Amino acid sequence: MLGDNKRQAAIVENELKAATSVCISVSAFCEMVWVMSQGYKISNSEIAKAISNLIAAKNVIVNFPAVATGLNMLEAGGDFADGVIAFDGYQLGAEEFVSFDKKAIKLALGVGQSARLL
Repeated sequence: MLGDNKRQAAIVENELKAATSVCISVSAFCEMVWVMSQGYKISNSEIAKAISNLIAAKNVIVNFPAVATGLNMLEAGGDFADGVIAFDGYQLGAEEFVSFDKKAIKLALGVGQSARLL
């Protein structure tokens, strides 16, 4: 994603192009976002663009609704993982997202999710 190691980037690019399908877990996206934002200090909008470009590839398979929810939270200024956690909760039957994180709750409410601050 970053191309910071040219040799590894070339290997990965060749693998991605040659693969019939590339399956990327939601956990991998959470880790990717954390490393890019905390380690490399890349902006949320740049991270969202990079992920959007990656998942647009025809051979990339992801849990699109979960990743889209994480991207919505990220683009709203929040944490990708909070969006994914809320999505997973709803998929499991939760009626609302609850957290001690005031910002996460505010952003969840802002994107139309049912949420409550503990």
